[in-house]
Amino acid sequence: MSDPFGLLTPAMVDLLVESTRQTLWMVLVSGLVATLIGLPLGVFLATSRTGELFAAPWLNTALGLVVNAARSTPFIILVVAIIPFTRLVAGTSIGTGAAIVPLTVAAAPFIARLIEAAIREVDQGLVEAARAMGASPLQIVAKVLLPEALPAITLALTLAVVSLLGYSAMVGAVGGGGLGDLGIRYGYQRFMPEMMAAVVIVLILLVQGVQTLGDGLARRLDKRSR
Repeated sequence: MSDPFGLLTPAMVDLLVESTRQTLWMVLVSGLVATLIGLPLGVFLATSRTGELFAAPWLNTALGLVVNAARSTPFIILVVAIIPFTRLVAGTSIGTGAAIVPLTVAAAPFIARLIEAAIREVDQGLVEAARAMGASPLQIVAKVLLPEALPAITLALTLAVVSLLGYSAMVGAVGGGGLGDLGIRYGYQRFMPEMMAAVVIVLILLVQGVQTLGDGLARRLDKRSR
């Protein structure tokens, strides 16, 4: 990684590269685990109201309350509140590995709501047609809802990854490592504005790259654009 300012020493550039690697690792792992949790949860929330495929309105309401509670908790407070759980899972409450736990906990309900919204955008006429042809609820989900919602799901996951990049920077405030930790320790505490600026630029480039990739993939998956 080249120095855009000509002000960073080779050692500082190495720190920037390592912190970027840590951030990408945190986002990759937490995004993957959160998707594995949030995708089925989102599908269930979208299909479990009265009269829907997996009708269980009481469970839908209960899960909805849990999801809303998790989403409404400010991330920095969530990080501190679940420190005992983080220690239980990761064996420590600081470092890159530990940061993955609160990132996952924060992202999973967010992804679930995004997936729910994407599924609900699917034309219900397609669902009724599949039902009329004798398709089971699981077949409707696998062969109708998910394929039809795939472009919207792709955009939803892109938004989730962008949010995780922001969260990963915040978790640096409590010793989570990554670019946020680097910006705080060097850019703020050691009064090195060039390092702070470099961290901000790297985060902007990462967000722009993720957004561009997600938008392009969604366009390719959208049948209406063909």
